[in-house]
Amino acid sequence: MTFLSKRKWRLRPSILTLFIVLTVPVTVAIVAVTYFSNRSIARSHAGALVEHFRSAALKDVQSDFEPMSTMARSAAAIGTEQPDFYFNDRSFEYLNSLLVHSDTIVSVYVGLKDGTFRQARRIDPQVKIFGNLPPKETRFAYRWVLEAEDGKLIDRYQFRDAEGRVLGVSEQSTNYDPRIRGWYRRTIEAHDTYVTDPDVFSALGLIGFTIAAPFYADGKPLGVAAIDITLDGLSDYLAERKISPGTLSYILDSHGLVIANSSRSKTYANKNGQVELQHVTETDAGLPAAAIAARPPDRTTFYSFFQNDQEYVASLSAVPPALGKHWQLFIIAPLSDFMGGLQRNNERMLWFGLATMALQFVIVYLLAGVVSAPLEKLAEKVNLIKEFEGENPPSKPSPIREIFALSQAIDTLDSTAKAFAAFVPVGLVKQLLQSNQKLELGGHGRFLTIFFSDLEAFSSLSEEVPSQELLLRVSAYFGLVTQAVNAEHGTIDKFLGDGVMAFWGAPALLEDHAWRACVAALRIQRGMDRLNEQWRAQGLKPLNLRIGIHSDAVLVGNVGSAERMAYTVVGDGVNIAARLEGVNKEYGTRICISHTVFKEAGERLCVRPIDEVAVKGRRSKIPIYELLGVYGAGGELEPDAASKRLGDLTRMAYAAWVAQNTEALDLYKKILCEFPDDTVARAFTSRVGTA
Repeated sequence: MTFLSKRKWRLRPSILTLFIVLTVPVTVAIVAVTYFSNRSIARSHAGALVEHFRSAALKDVQSDFEPMSTMARSAAAIGTEQPDFYFNDRSFEYLNSLLVHSDTIVSVYVGLKDGTFRQARRIDPQVKIFGNLPPKETRFAYRWVLEAEDGKLIDRYQFRDAEGRVLGVSEQSTNYDPRIRGWYRRTIEAHDTYVTDPDVFSALGLIGFTIAAPFYADGKPLGVAAIDITLDGLSDYLAERKISPGTLSYILDSHGLVIANSSRSKTYANKNGQVELQHVTETDAGLPAAAIAARPPDRTTFYSFFQNDQEYVASLSAVPPALGKHWQLFIIAPLSDFMGGLQRNNERMLWFGLATMALQFVIVYLLAGVVSAPLEKLAEKVNLIKEFEGENPPSKPSPIREIFALSQAIDTLDSTAKAFAAFVPVGLVKQLLQSNQKLELGGHGRFLTIFFSDLEAFSSLSEEVPSQELLLRVSAYFGLVTQAVNAEHGTIDKFLGDGVMAFWGAPALLEDHAWRACVAALRIQRGMDRLNEQWRAQGLKPLNLRIGIHSDAVLVGNVGSAERMAYTVVGDGVNIAARLEGVNKEYGTRICISHTVFKEAGERLCVRPIDEVAVKGRRSKIPIYELLGVYGAGGELEPDAASKRLGDLTRMAYAAWVAQNTEALDLYKKILCEFPDDTVARAFTSRVGTA
C-alpha cells in the first residue's frame, strides 16, 4: 500500500502494461514452442543432408583427382613402353591432349635423365615470357629445354592459339635442369606416383602441386612425367561443388593449413620462392576458427555450433590417402540453408504471432487513448507552463464536463503566468512555478554580471522626432535588447527611460555569466547597426547605443513591500556598471567593460585597455576596456583582423603609457595612422603629448 501511494502511475501505460502482462506471455509461448520444435526437426534433417554431402564430396575428391594420377601414370607407361617417345617432338601432341583434359591442369611435362625437358602448358597473354608478351591470340605453348650445338642449353617456346596454329617462337639460353627439381628427385626416390607439397612452379610463377610418375628402361629410371595443378584450380573445383549457397569448404593439410577453399580467396603467399599457407582459423572473418573451437572433445565428425547468433553445422574428416597426402575435408554450412520450407514456416509463424500481438496492442492502445488522452494533454500543458518556454495552444474542448472545466482552469493559469512574466523576470517566474514557493521579500549575496545600456542624445532626439515614430524605434531597440539577453540566459531587470538594466547569474546560476553578457552586448550592437542602416535608408537619424558591463558581488532578491515588490540587484556593483555605460561618452566607445569582467571571461574576449577611471564611493581607480569581439560565439561576433590589430597596438601603447615610456606617444600615433577615427587613441595622443 505504501508503494502504491508513493508511485505516480500514468493511466495509459498502466492499461497497456496490464494487457502485456496478461496476453503477451501466452502468445510468445505458443510461437516459441512451434518455432523451436520446427528447428529441432530441421537440425536433424540438416545433419542427414550434410553427412550425405560429406560422403559424396570425399568420393568426388578421390574420383576426380584419381584420373589425374592415372594420366600421370599413363604418360609414364608410354615412356616405359616407348623409351624414345619423349626424346623427340612427336610427344607434344600427346602432352597437349592431357593438358586440355581438365581446366584445373595448367601444364603437362616430362623430365628426362639426360636433363632435357618437354612441356605443354597454358599461356596467359598478359604474362611476359623472356621479358616480352606472347602473341595476342596465344592460349597454349610447347616448350623445349635442349642442348644446342655449342653445348649450351636453350629454353624454347612455340606459341599456339586455341586451334593449335603456330603464332610464334621465342627462346633464350637457360640453366634449367629438371633432374634437380623436387618433383623429379622425390618421384624417382618414391619409385611410384608422387604428389608434391604446394610449391612455386618455376616456369609459371604460380603456386600449386604436382602429380608425377616415373618411367623406366631396362629397369633404370628414364624420366618423370608430371602434371601441374594450381591451388586456384583446386579452389575452383570446391567452389563448383558447394553443398549449399552459404557453405564454406576447405581442403587442409595435416596441420590445418589451407590448400584450397570454396570462396576462392588467396590463402597462400610466395615468400622468396617458398610457399606460405594460411591457417584455416585465420580465414573468412573467424568463422572457421569458431568451428574448430566448438569441435567436441571426442572429435566427432559432424557437429553444430553458434556464431553471431546463427547456427552452423560442420564436418571435418580425412580425405582417403589415394594421392599419398594426409589431407582433410572441412565443411561449414549455415543451418538456414537446409531448413527450406520449415524455415519459411517458422518465419511465417513468428511474423503472424508478432502481427497478432501488434494488432492487439494497437486496439488496446486506441481504447486506452480514448480514456487517457485528454488528461495526458492537460498534464503535458501543465509541464510546459512550468517550463515556461514558447506559446501553448489553447486546450481542445472535451465532451466530459470535469475535463472541460479542468482545461479552462489550466488555460487561465497559462495566460496569468505569461502576464506575470511581463513585469517580473522570466527566470523568477519559472522558478516559482517549479518550486511551489511563495513570493517573499528578501535576497542573498551572489557574484553576478550587470549590464546597462542607454541611447546617446535621446533627449534632444525626442524633441526632433515625432513621438509615435520615436516610440516605434525605441520599441524596436527594446525588443532587440530583450531578445539578445534572453538568448544568452540573462534577466531583464527594468527599463529606465531609454535605458535597459539586465544581469546574468540569477535567479539561475551561470558559470560563464560574464562571457554571456559580453556576447549579448555584441549581439545588441550588431543588431543596432542593422537597424540604423534601415533607418538611414528611410531618411531617419540613427540611434547610437552605449553599453556598460561589470561583474561584482551584489545583493539579489525581492525588494519593496508585501503589497508590491520587485526582483532586482542592489549594491555598489550596479553603480559601477551604470558608470561604465556613461564612460563610453568620454572616450567615444560603444561597449565598456570592467577589469573583473575581463578576468572572468579571460581569453574568450578580444578587448583593448582604455584607461583607469574613478568611481564614486571607491578610493582606487578601476581599469576599463573596450570590448571588440568574442571568441567562440561564431559569425559576426568573432573579432576581425582589424579589431585584433587595434587591440594588440592599444595594449602595447597603454602598457608604455603606464610605464611612462616615451614609446607611448609613437604607438598612439601609429594607431591613429592605421585607425584615423579612433577617439581613444586621439585622446591619449593629446594626453601623452601634454605630459
